[in-house]
Amino acid sequence: MVHGVLLVDKPEGITSAEVVRRIKRKVGGKVGHLGTLDPFATGLLPLCLGEATKIAQFLNAADKTYEGTIRLGFATDTADRTGEVREERPVPDFADAGLSAVAEKLCGDSMQTPPMYSAIKRDGVPLYKLAREGVEVERDARAISIHELSLRRVDESNIWFRVACSKGTYVRVLAEDIGRELGTVAHLAELRRLTFGAFRLDQGAVDADAWDASRPAGLLSIREALADLPSVTLPERCQTAVRRGQAWVLNELAPDPPSSARALLVGESGDPIAVVEQSGGKWRFARVLN
Repeated sequence: MVHGVLLVDKPEGITSAEVVRRIKRKVGGKVGHLGTLDPFATGLLPLCLGEATKIAQFLNAADKTYEGTIRLGFATDTADRTGEVREERPVPDFADAGLSAVAEKLCGDSMQTPPMYSAIKRDGVPLYKLAREGVEVERDARAISIHELSLRRVDESNIWFRVACSKGTYVRVLAEDIGRELGTVAHLAELRRLTFGAFRLDQGAVDADAWDASRPAGLLSIREALADLPSVTLPERCQTAVRRGQAWVLNELAPDPPSSARALLVGESGDPIAVVEQSGGKWRFARVLN
């Protein structure tokens, strides 16, 4: 069985779930993805394999970086190029200085309302299914952050962009906002994810179909995937106790590391054993690994 985080370069035209199915046929065990990419989008799709599926909860809150193209003058019902055009407006003339001003204005913390074409559920039903039936419901705005935004005019109707943003940011909605700031309407024409937290597309992300499970290409170990967590090395006598969930081991952790919300427990060989986190000033097991 293969364990670790596999960095996949998702191609256009297939779902993230289909990428999971293709890899699962190769490894035969548990596989799950981090951060869904729409079928038309490409780029970095980290997959958790085997025991790494247990650490997905510690990776999913990551910031992300994307680049792509925004088409001006046409709004679609999905806010991307896969939808039907619902509005057309002329594209005003604007200079590069205008793009810089828009980028500066949209950076920072804000509230964003998720689109109807999203996987968010209402009474157990994904919003995109309601949208396909012509039903629109109220959505609560969510706090997001645009860390960096670069815009460059490609031609009269298209803008290239690069954005670094927080979890939960819908780039499709951002594309519409950019169009609105420029005095027209817009939709997302192309999207490619470059980073997911500490994971990068240029770290050797692989083609799912060409990947060979017997080779390490594109595969990060669980310890590498959790490299941002401080690690605590346990003596041999404690390792079996941890795997059995015996909490007495945790009493020996304080106060090292004193300021971290989470830590990775490893054996003397460096193999990860468990993720622990602080709650009420005490350590508790968040995930125990086999």
